[in-house]
Amino acid sequence: MNIATRIVGAAASTALLVVGALVAAPTASAAPQSASAAALPKVCDWEWAWPQKETTTTAVNLRSGPGTSHPSLGTLHKGVHFTEYCNKKFNWGYGKVTSGPNKGRWGWVKESYLWP
Repeated sequence: MNIATRIVGAAASTALLVVGALVAAPTASAAPQSASAAALPKVCDWEWAWPQKETTTTAVNLRSGPGTSHPSLGTLHKGVHFTEYCNKKFNWGYGKVTSGPNKGRWGWVKESYLWP
């Protein structure tokens, strides 16, 4: 086999591998959403274009829903960091606790107890 035949054969094999990889690759619509976007509840009225990093102004309950009728998931002490992703009627913010004993938990906090 001469060198030209080997080069053509190698190029054809490489082309088949590339095309096969492209065909097997998932489409953009099949890509999973980010964890934060997937976690947003359907009761949100407003979703922030970027997460709002806030701090609690006093001790406040982290709740399972937007209102005092929902059970508390724990207490956030004054100065705890909370990242808000969406809210309900600009009264309750939904997000993730990013500091303190409840770090990593998701829930609702009354907006009047959050400060940017």
